[in-house]
Amino acid sequence: MTELSEKLQQLIEKQNAGELKAKDRYEIPAQEMPTQDGGQRRGNMNEVALGYTKIQARLEAMRCLQCKNAPCVEGCPVRIRIRDFVIAIAKGEDEEALAIVKENSLLPAVCGRVCPQEVQCQERCTVGKKFKDPEKSVSIGRLERYVADLAKADSKAPKVASPTGKKVAIIGSGPGGIVVAADVRRAGHEVTVFEAFHKPGGVLVYGIPEFRLPKSIVQEEIDVLKKMGIEIVCNFIVGRTRTIKELMEEDGYDAVYIGVGAGLPKFMNIDGEHLVGVYSANEYLTRANLMKAYQFGKGADTPIAVSKNVAVLGGGNVAMDSARMAVRLGAENVYLVYRRSEKEMPARIEEVHHAKEEGVQFRTLQNPKRILGDEQGNVTGMECLKYELGEPDDSGRCRPVAIGGSEFMMDVDTVIVAIGNGANPLIEQTTPGLEFNKWGNIVVDENCKTSLQAVYAGGDIVLGAATVILAMGQGRIAAAAMNSYLAE
Repeated sequence: MTELSEKLQQLIEKQNAGELKAKDRYEIPAQEMPTQDGGQRRGNMNEVALGYTKIQARLEAMRCLQCKNAPCVEGCPVRIRIRDFVIAIAKGEDEEALAIVKENSLLPAVCGRVCPQEVQCQERCTVGKKFKDPEKSVSIGRLERYVADLAKADSKAPKVASPTGKKVAIIGSGPGGIVVAADVRRAGHEVTVFEAFHKPGGVLVYGIPEFRLPKSIVQEEIDVLKKMGIEIVCNFIVGRTRTIKELMEEDGYDAVYIGVGAGLPKFMNIDGEHLVGVYSANEYLTRANLMKAYQFGKGADTPIAVSKNVAVLGGGNVAMDSARMAVRLGAENVYLVYRRSEKEMPARIEEVHHAKEEGVQFRTLQNPKRILGDEQGNVTGMECLKYELGEPDDSGRCRPVAIGGSEFMMDVDTVIVAIGNGANPLIEQTTPGLEFNKWGNIVVDENCKTSLQAVYAGGDIVLGAATVILAMGQGRIAAAAMNSYLAE
C-alpha cells in the first residue's frame, strides 16, 4: 500500500498545481476491487466484493478526465451528476460526493453493487473509449458504492412537506416502489406501500443473493421510509386481498403506483420439467435469499434441495446468481448451460468472472432437450444438444442453431431454469380498463401514467425484465407526475 500512497501523493501535488493532464490520467492503472478469495467464499454467504480503500478510490477517481459534456450522465437512468461526484472523491471530499449522488439516487449502496454500469454510464466513459474497452472505463459504480458505504445510517428522516390530505398506494416494495414512496411522501402525501411477501424490498431481498447485496443495506432503506411516516403493509396481494378499484373507490386512495415487477417465471417447455428437483430460478433464489433456506435446521424452516450435480439453464445475471448460490449450498458440480457462446451472455462480466472463480463450470453452445427422472419422479439426468452460432437474430446476437445428432447425457439431480420472467397476470385479470401489451406488460405514457386515471406504473411490469436503476428511473418520473397530478 506504500507504493499506492506514494503514487497518490504525487498525483495530488500535480492536481493541486493544475498540472494533472489527460496523459497522466490515462497512465493511472484501473483499481481492482478487493474481493474474498474464490475458494474461501464458496463456503459462506458473506459479500464477495470488499470495497475500495480511500487511496484506491482517489486513484480511481483521478482517472476521470472531467469531460465538460459528461457523456457518462447520458447513460445514467436517474442522471446522477457523475463527473462532479467523481471529482469530489478525487479531491478527498467524500461527504460532498455522497451528497451529489443522493440528489438523484436514493439507493447508492444498492446501485453501486448491482447495477450494470458497464452497459450504462461506463459504456459512455471517454476513458473506456480511449482504450476501446468498457472494463477500462472509470469504475463509476465502485466509486458510488465507496461513498455510500462510508456514510453512517442517518437517524434523521428526509424532510416531509406539510400534510396535503391526499393518500397514495404503492403496490410493490422493490427499488421503483421505494423511490416513488419517498418522493411522493416528501411532497406531504400520506403513503402506504403494499407488499405481497412477508418482508419488504422486492427483488432486492428475494432475488439478489446476500453475497452480492447484503440484506442489511436494503433494510436500512426500508427503515428510512418508516422514519418518513410511510406505512408498509406486508402479506397483501393486490388483486386478491384488495383490487386497485377497491383501494381507490372504497379505501380512499387518490393515486396508485404499480411496481409489482415481472415475477412469472418462464420455462423451456421440454419433457421432464415437472420432475422433483426442477426449480425456477425465482423459487430457488426466493427460498435461499428471502427465506434463508441455507440455514435450514439452524433457525430457518424453509427446505431446499440438497444437490450433488446442478444444471443452471441460462446466461443472465439471475442464472449466475443461481449457480453461485448452488455452489454455496454444497453442490459438488454446478454447470451453467447456455445455448450461445460466452461472448453473447447478457450477464455482467464481473458476475461471470466471479462464478468461474467459485468453480461454476460453463457449458456453452449446449441446451437441454429433455430432463429425465426415476420411478419416484426425481431428476436423474438431462439430455442435451450441442449448438453452433448462425446469423444474428433481432437482438443482434448470433442465433444458436442445434447440431443434428449431437445429443449427449448430463448427470444432474437438480435443474434450475433461469431463462427470464414474464408479467404476473393477476393485475391484468383484476383491473378492468388497464391497458396491457401483448407480452402482458402495462402500457404507460412518457410520465408513466397508465390508461386509468390517477394510476401510474413502472419497472419490470412496464419494461419487462430490466434493472434496478431503470426501475428507479421510472419511479422518479412517475413520482413527479403523481405529485403534479395531486397538486391540481
